[in-house]
Amino acid sequence: MRFAALVVAAAAALVLLLGGAVPATAQSWSPPSPDERCPSKWGAGDERGAANHMGPATLLKAARLIQAGRMIELGQVLRSSMPLGNRHFDLYMKPTGPPVGSNRRASNEELVVAEMGQVGTQFDAFPHQTIGDSLYNCFDQNEVMTRSGFTRLGVENVGTLMTRGVLIDVAALKGVDMLPDRYEITAEDLQQALDRQGVALEPGDAVLIHTGWGVLWDSDGERFMAGNPGIGVAAGEWLVEQDPMLLGADNQPIEVSPTPDPDVSLPIHQMMLVVNGIYLVERMRLDELAAAGVHEFAFVVQPLKLEGATGSTVAPVAIY
Repeated sequence: MRFAALVVAAAAALVLLLGGAVPATAQSWSPPSPDERCPSKWGAGDERGAANHMGPATLLKAARLIQAGRMIELGQVLRSSMPLGNRHFDLYMKPTGPPVGSNRRASNEELVVAEMGQVGTQFDAFPHQTIGDSLYNCFDQNEVMTRSGFTRLGVENVGTLMTRGVLIDVAALKGVDMLPDRYEITAEDLQQALDRQGVALEPGDAVLIHTGWGVLWDSDGERFMAGNPGIGVAAGEWLVEQDPMLLGADNQPIEVSPTPDPDVSLPIHQMMLVVNGIYLVERMRLDELAAAGVHEFAFVVQPLKLEGATGSTVAPVAIY
């Protein structure tokens, strides 16, 4: 990402020189060219990205973190009243018929009409974001997207992920329950929080960022969706250098929203999913984990086997 950092610095300097609209505190971002990002470090044609970290050593390292035999659920409850934005979720009850037999057995089912890849606590797979028509590892969206799903890079390729999880409690670092609206988390914030916790990141980690924003999920869905604190471009580039398996947070898009540079749309999404093959887990429930002071744990998540889907609603857990 050194080239990208140089491009960012040069672009910011030019904009300031010309009196552009980008504030002095905003860091812009431009995606690297296909030649710079492809093939991925996992090889030409790879579809799993950072999930390639998975292996016996990863599982055993995570398992060794289970000492107290306790578990904290990190997924939000799915309901029609949850924050959705322009997405959709409805659940309809479906009794299967009248009671039958001498024991009068009856049963119920449900019909779920929803964007199951992109609601609730959600796992973003690689087809979720593009740079133009180009996906992760330079797969061409026009060649792999069909009416019934993606023929490459679908979320079914991910499988079960069990790895070392690290909670970076930025809210605690700042001495607040919840970071201010639209606060941009810096690389320095992340490093200082880790130092405060006495934890260092390692390749293949699941890195979860606690902003405190998740408490709004049930209490103020409108504010939850309107804008939020989150990581900025520099923090994203720093995290890429740490080589994680995935990034998660308790806010809507993981990154600060709106993006400080109004001309750039969700750069962290492109940086992670398209350029570096790092998964995102959004809208996590992290308040209980933060309150327990648990910063290192076994993290387990398995996306639904939705063939060709861009992501999956998930219910990850932290075990310690």
